[in-house]
Amino acid sequence: MIYPIVKFGDPVLETVAKPVTEFDKELKTLVDDMFESMYAAHGVGLAAPQIGISLHLAVIDVTFKEDPKAKIVLCNPQIVKTEGRQSGQEGCLSIPEFRETVTRPKNVTVKAQDVNGKWFEMTGDDLLARAFVHETDHLNGKLYISHVSALKRDLIKRKIRKLVKAGEWK
Repeated sequence: MIYPIVKFGDPVLETVAKPVTEFDKELKTLVDDMFESMYAAHGVGLAAPQIGISLHLAVIDVTFKEDPKAKIVLCNPQIVKTEGRQSGQEGCLSIPEFRETVTRPKNVTVKAQDVNGKWFEMTGDDLLARAFVHETDHLNGKLYISHVSALKRDLIKRKIRKLVKAGEWK
């Protein structure tokens, strides 16, 4: 099932998500649906709050379907180590049409549970490191625009308010 992506302005995006406590068939179905929704929206990462579900769950595939083994499921992820810095254009499925330069760690180690509840650690660099931090931010009620200057953030919010008034932001 493809879920619609929740857009900026919905309170679920700025709320800390609830921990995953049930590792059952429903969770596995939700994970499959999240990958399907992410691919349909042409993303490389998707957090459960982005489909309106307040759950500490994210899916990532920085290869965008090229490598089935690259699919990552993060339940209750925690960033345990970061190294270096990288700056690059970043966007978000919940804030479509907007992209800004954001500085993130170059290498990130995340500790999380898989879809069966088993804990693991994984280190990623470059785009994967960016995805780890971006999706973990979502689960903590934070959007990438919180990492840009107040001036740029206000400009984006102002443009979105105009789109909302015009009925073009649903």
